[in-house]
Amino acid sequence: MPKTRSKPHPDVSQVMIIGGRNNFPISWLNKQGYCEYSIFLENVKGVEVQPTLDMVIGTREHARLEEDFKRDAEPATFEQMLEESKTVELLSRELPVISTSYGIRGFIDEVWMTPDEFVIIDDKPGNRAFPSSIHQVFGYCLAFQDTVKEKRKIVASLRERGTDNIFWSAYFDQKAEHDTISLINRVHDLLLGKKDFLPTKNPRKCRSCRLKRKCDKKAMPGSL
Repeated sequence: MPKTRSKPHPDVSQVMIIGGRNNFPISWLNKQGYCEYSIFLENVKGVEVQPTLDMVIGTREHARLEEDFKRDAEPATFEQMLEESKTVELLSRELPVISTSYGIRGFIDEVWMTPDEFVIIDDKPGNRAFPSSIHQVFGYCLAFQDTVKEKRKIVASLRERGTDNIFWSAYFDQKAEHDTISLINRVHDLLLGKKDFLPTKNPRKCRSCRLKRKCDKKAMPGSL
């Protein structure tokens, strides 16, 4: 994949300026769907908190799977894999994707490349397809589509971490693309100050949030 000049955003952590515009991690689409005010607290205001147990376990599991994959994988460039996958099925892990068109970037947990379609897999700690998780995997699909620019179908999938259980999947169709672009544009508007970061109104989300002790806009019980 071509390299693009980039520099850190002067005020917002994890945001890079790539191709002259803001570029944020695709994982933020998950955060935005859960509570976009958490993005403000952590990345704009600079609130620092310890990672959750799920985050620590997830990092370890990603590292283990990547080591297992590298042990048996044959070295190849992304372009070589794309060409070869037109006739055989291939697998890639931790595939980096950057879209300067949409201002997003990330690492896809796993990609199955077949002659007919690409399957984009995002590993999750549970087996429930939350809207925020779907937003994130659709974001990977959009970035992959923008990078590859092929006519093969793209399938978005969520898999239970540490297992082979794909508990949700759907084609990345025109509606999914349109909805994902709308969400991405909202996040860019938040970063530009055109819109306000909105906190969740669900107190259950607040109770499980790692930022709850530093949040000034917690939802109150009975607010639903």
